Amino acid sequence: MDDTNTVRFLDKTSPPHILTLILLSGIGALAMNMFLPSLPAMAVYFDTDYAVMQLSVPLYLLFSAGLQLIIGPVSDNIGRRNVLLWGLVIFMVATVGCIYSPNTQIFLLCRCAQAIVAVTMVLSRAVVRDMFTQDKAASMIGYVTMGMAVVPMISPAIGGVLDQVFGWQATFWAMFAIGGIVLAVTWYDLGETSVASGKTMAQQFREYPELLTSPRFWGYSMAAACCSGAFFAYLGGAPFVGSEVFGMEPAELGLYFGAPAVGYFVGNFITARIATKVGVNTLVLCGCLANAVGGSVSMLIFLAGYGSPVTFFGMMTLVGLGNGLCIPNATAGLLSVRPYLAGTASGLGGAIMIGGGAGLSILAGSLLSKETGAYPLLWIMLLTAAAGVASILVVIRREKALGLR
Repeated sequence: MDDTNTVRFLDKTSPPHILTLILLSGIGALAMNMFLPSLPAMAVYFDTDYAVMQLSVPLYLLFSAGLQLIIGPVSDNIGRRNVLLWGLVIFMVATVGCIYSPNTQIFLLCRCAQAIVAVTMVLSRAVVRDMFTQDKAASMIGYVTMGMAVVPMISPAIGGVLDQVFGWQATFWAMFAIGGIVLAVTWYDLGETSVASGKTMAQQFREYPELLTSPRFWGYSMAAACCSGAFFAYLGGAPFVGSEVFGMEPAELGLYFGAPAVGYFVGNFITARIATKVGVNTLVLCGCLANAVGGSVSMLIFLAGYGSPVTFFGMMTLVGLGNGLCIPNATAGLLSVRPYLAGTASGLGGAIMIGGGAGLSILAGSLLSKETGAYPLLWIMLLTAAAGVASILVVIRREKALGLR
């Protein structure tokens, strides 16, 4: 699609408005973050352990990762629009299922079904790559995810207040209502942006090896996976640290919980402004380094005996900053390894990132206890950040060898 085409909001014959892309990206973050301050209360409601209730995070991430392997090739084959619309409808049905779940097992099942909302995160990025070149796509993804960053900044706080005032179900009713709004906007504003591949689904899936044998694709994917892995470990462990280690109430925890999103917003703003000038690799490296600094400084503060909600959640803004610099640029990079496989690459890269995050979320939740405090979570975050730095250095070395930079 031509970059110069006039954008008309709620006119699907024109390129999609950036607000639509922000809403699509945002609802994925909303579904992941909004209910997290309610986890301790939900464990009481369903009469189960926190560790069992916390599985609603990694199970959601695992199903999201698996679905992304399918979403990309399907959208390359039949188009972005239809996949997005059906995904949003299924998400809304699954959300109602969560609200009326009679027990933990049914809730977790419906929570897994909610993961279909991954279509919005995968395809909003693919839509951008359909329309723009690599560095311009990184800039546009930065603007989209900058707007999206507002969601995890405020949604945990809103979720915590809704839980405290109306009960945890109110948080899911809010998700349902927002899902309906996003569905309506997508229906009227987003036309088809991809050109049909003309290939069968079997042929689409057979193109995975073309990506999997590319060192650059793996480097970008692992940089994004490791950088975001620190954040996903935070998602799995921070509610426990806040409620059990620091003794915080849901509303207070929700307010603090959004701290990484402040840094994420700033990181995406920087990406949007300078990606076309400095290139994606430099920003990915800076993001991975910021991530590592956030985890290491927080660790040092705890070791010195000064760990508190302000220091713990405050240092997470650096983790958010790192993610805001790394993820949109690494995403633009992996989408550009094989531009004609943008949907497939977005799905596969997302699956690697989210699948790794699910594993780290489970690990963080299983290792934390009142006795260990926040240390297992901080170690996980620090080690994954270091692995992210190593991954992008591999890409930089590879591109120099190929003469691409």
